[in-house]
Amino acid sequence: MTVLLVATFMDLLDVNIVTVAIPAVQHDLGASAVTIQAVTAGYTLSFAVVLITGGRLGDIFGRKRMFMAGVTGFVVASALCAAAQSSEMLVAARILQGVAAAVMVPQVLAVIHVTFDPREIGRVVSLYAGMIGLAVVAAPILGGVLVDADPLGLGWRSVFVVNLPVGAAALIGARKWMRESKSPHTTRLDLIGVLLAIVGLLLLMFPLMLGRELDWPAWSIASLVGAGSVMVGFVFYERFKTRRDGSSLVILSLFQVRAFSIGVFAQLLFSAVPAGFFLSWTLYLQGGLGWSALHTGLTAIPFSLGVPIVGTIAVRTIFPRFGRYSLVAGALMMILGIASYAWVAEHAGDGVTSWHVAPSMLLLGSGMGLLMAPLTGLILREVEPQEAGAASGVINTVGQLGAALGVAIIGGVFFSALAGNAGQQADKVIATVRAVAPAQAATLRTCATDQLGQADLTKVPASCATLLASIQDPSQNAGAGRQVINSTLSEIRSKTFIAAYSKALYWAAGGLVLIAGLLFLLPHHAHRLGPTASTPGEAP
Repeated sequence: MTVLLVATFMDLLDVNIVTVAIPAVQHDLGASAVTIQAVTAGYTLSFAVVLITGGRLGDIFGRKRMFMAGVTGFVVASALCAAAQSSEMLVAARILQGVAAAVMVPQVLAVIHVTFDPREIGRVVSLYAGMIGLAVVAAPILGGVLVDADPLGLGWRSVFVVNLPVGAAALIGARKWMRESKSPHTTRLDLIGVLLAIVGLLLLMFPLMLGRELDWPAWSIASLVGAGSVMVGFVFYERFKTRRDGSSLVILSLFQVRAFSIGVFAQLLFSAVPAGFFLSWTLYLQGGLGWSALHTGLTAIPFSLGVPIVGTIAVRTIFPRFGRYSLVAGALMMILGIASYAWVAEHAGDGVTSWHVAPSMLLLGSGMGLLMAPLTGLILREVEPQEAGAASGVINTVGQLGAALGVAIIGGVFFSALAGNAGQQADKVIATVRAVAPAQAATLRTCATDQLGQADLTKVPASCATLLASIQDPSQNAGAGRQVINSTLSEIRSKTFIAAYSKALYWAAGGLVLIAGLLFLLPHHAHRLGPTASTPGEAP
């Protein structure tokens, strides 16, 4: 189990730690904004589109073998990232890293399913969920320390070098302790199914990830429509392949099981909420309030503690007794955490501290532990061991797709609210600053709305450059004027971010309400994940 958790931690740490190093990468390699987007999007896209295939490879060739192959590829790709001499080489290495992770990650849940007793799966999944929370919190902290400390003069490269010893330890542990397993029925890989799945997911994920930054051009809409057509064709082909020789990429009969089909759909929606929440949360704290990555990461500690602690209690005690109602309670707890955070953000303003939001983050993490660990265990509980790899690939792919939807929808609400609230907040703030000359007020308002309405919030709009250039440099009064202008813009920015973040949170809470209703469609199964098989439970 430790080997699986170490590999999971390595993958998730790498996903989140790179964000901290992006400014240093951009400066060192002279990368453009488009290339920097490719560094993160290249990994995510290659990871998402290969996950289903990676899971099926484990069923066919052996889960231990594919796990070790994935870890080896991930370590090699990490070394190539660290050695990159150009931004193009870094992007290529990140794509390779995503493919390797897509082979490695599905084996984790598959091995859990075939190795552990069904009554223990929920407990193990809670540890898996806790590792996710730990990696999310540790990434900005460790990334900030490594980039600032510059060990051995490596700079940003150290965030990739850290994967090498972790990956080596996972390989040694897997070789020594992991038991091999594979499906006794599947003998060949469905190559046409692989191609259709990759093309369909690529057409779907690419515009979801980059559409907003590119202002949703016509090709992005066409790509989404094309993705639907390809995925319909994929389903028909998989049905044909199943009837012909039973070696389809995705086992469609899994979706005839109510716990799996509804559970996977619930996970799709559920994965959208944390992804959208943490995107807007990070932008709000770092971009709006000026917090450091380290400060932001430390603020998430209550969340990362709540997920594994409550998740373990849930699968051992709460779920065996209350069944699906415990999942609904988890969703309601997350709603309360998000709503309370929105209230604190609105009332504390830019004076908010980590202590102010600690109860909300603890509620959010506890609710996630109460929901996610039993839900994943419930889905896996209905899967036959020989189908574990295919099911794990579907579960992980759905999670990635849900995260992309969350970023696109909740992130879109956040950025739309930034642009929509900038003018209103500018009018309120400027009216209270007497030092701003009437002639400057209109230019200042234009600067604020242009700055907060653009896709890249780090750019300086022409209106802001004109405003700052209009202030005379030599005199003391000009210096004071610059100070007033900058402080006024900073106040407008923080208030606009607060308003936009609150709106994004209410959308996230609305999504959880929908999830809570969907959970009632799950079979009750109060007895399936309990510590003893004889625990009484309600019939489905």
